[in-house]
Amino acid sequence: MEEVTFVQVKSEEQVEKLAALAREIWTEHFTPMLEEGQVDYMLERFQSSAAIKAQLEEGYRYYFLQCGEGLAGYTGFHEEEENLFLSKIYVRKAMRGKKIAKQAVDFMTARCREKNLKKIWLTVNRNNAIAIAAYEKMGFTKAYMKKTDIGNGFYMDDYIMEKKILAD
Repeated sequence: MEEVTFVQVKSEEQVEKLAALAREIWTEHFTPMLEEGQVDYMLERFQSSAAIKAQLEEGYRYYFLQCGEGLAGYTGFHEEEENLFLSKIYVRKAMRGKKIAKQAVDFMTARCREKNLKKIWLTVNRNNAIAIAAYEKMGFTKAYMKKTDIGNGFYMDDYIMEKKILAD
């Protein structure tokens, strides 16, 4: 298993690097899964430098997932009243299958315990079978389905998945 170091994204330079990494990973992973043009639209709306800066100002935290000298991927999350919303967790193709995402979820689980947050929740494309299986292996369950109009004639057709951390 590759050991992950979590490097928090704070500087303008890091935001630019994150947006470039998002473009690389999303283009490779989602282009076969989504309508033509949707990946570019979503990148601009959710993972451009401007979008990331706005999210950071709203309280989101982004971290690079560093393995040795290499950049394996990134994650982003937002703490809510009693829960943690896992907004993004993406790993470069060459680094998948090395339990990098699991270490990121473990990192967030520890944060939930420190802050007394009850669960981690996320959205995942219903056609993303590999990610769904990985999340289930990490203890997430499908809570419900949600179809969201994101504009420009595009929709996100997702499962909402949850992992309970603290008992109710």
